[in-house]
Amino acid sequence: MKITRRCFVSALFCLLATLPAFSQTPNQKFLVFVGTYTDKTDSKGIYAYEFDAATGKLTPEGLAAESSNPSWVVIHPNGKWAYAANESGKRSGISAFSVDAKSAKLTLLNKLPAVGEDPCYLSFDKTGKYLFVANYTSGNVVVFPILPDGKLGAATANVKDAGALGPNKERQEAPHAHWIQASDSGTSVYVADLGLDQVLEYRFDPANGRLSGPSRLSHFSNRQYDPSARLASGTGPRHAVFSANGADMYVLGEIQSTVTAIHLIGLDDYIPTAFQTISALPTGFSGHNDAAEIALHPSGKFLYTSNRGNETIAVFNIQPSDGRLSLTSIVPTGGNEPRHFAIDPTGNYLLAENQNSNSVVIFRINPETGALTQVSTTEGVPSPVCLTFLRTP
Repeated sequence: MKITRRCFVSALFCLLATLPAFSQTPNQKFLVFVGTYTDKTDSKGIYAYEFDAATGKLTPEGLAAESSNPSWVVIHPNGKWAYAANESGKRSGISAFSVDAKSAKLTLLNKLPAVGEDPCYLSFDKTGKYLFVANYTSGNVVVFPILPDGKLGAATANVKDAGALGPNKERQEAPHAHWIQASDSGTSVYVADLGLDQVLEYRFDPANGRLSGPSRLSHFSNRQYDPSARLASGTGPRHAVFSANGADMYVLGEIQSTVTAIHLIGLDDYIPTAFQTISALPTGFSGHNDAAEIALHPSGKFLYTSNRGNETIAVFNIQPSDGRLSLTSIVPTGGNEPRHFAIDPTGNYLLAENQNSNSVVIFRINPETGALTQVSTTEGVPSPVCLTFLRTP
């Protein structure tokens, strides 16, 4: 019997519904690694902090590792290794580290060329055996195998995004891969390309780490079709998140400061379809703004995005019946250029990094409404641009 993608996701959602909810242990402590820009700043690389989920405060643990422009840092699912995108133009690289949670230090395992310019996003495949890289300036995506000792091996895939360019001559003069993430099935990889106004879908083979596509062969017509999601002209897709059941995707448009909701799942040969576009800015705002980050709350009920220019976090509620969004509040971050933010593993806090004011602002999340209330600020964080959590023993 042939199983459609919609049937698969429905079954998966039913299974997930039976699993325990996300942790809300109030006294849990986490190790936090903060990536920074080191060019023309006082930063030396990746910094470590302890985050106390009982108080919502960060305590500095010092420099975890010297590294050049580690603008995106991720922790491997096994908690033993970390990987950083060293964003340095033609000299860009990807660094692999071992993690010592007790000392809050990272030890370099190896560093390879990024096989592209200005890597800006890293993620893992579902097996944890491969690292995906989105290179912004060169507009290509690369796959690196993760070796048994945590080091990176030679790239198994290198694909250049292609398609019609968006209308913004300054920002969309070429393909710009800005986000890459595996699908729930693990056999597809989605890539948000700011220059193309598309979220491309590539086929991924976890047996050999190869990428192919994005064209598919139709089961009905035996003809090729493109399953990529096309956004409104000039949107400039930057980052995206999947809904809790995996059926929808929410795409943040950097240039237009919007969130586009897209149905991913349908019958065989389904092409992703946008069903809502909503602004992440307050009514009447007329200044320049670049939307930066998007995150789904672990409950699946709330969505958050950040604004650079308006200097805020936008809070959205998600309608459970149809996945549509409603903007409920816009909260100042208390600083300049909130390039990134992250929700802690308990789901109780949102930590926003203000790149140009060297601070991390911690907000408590109302579990009923998703509303944000500022509880503390950590100053003196040099040029913070990404943040990731590691659960400590």
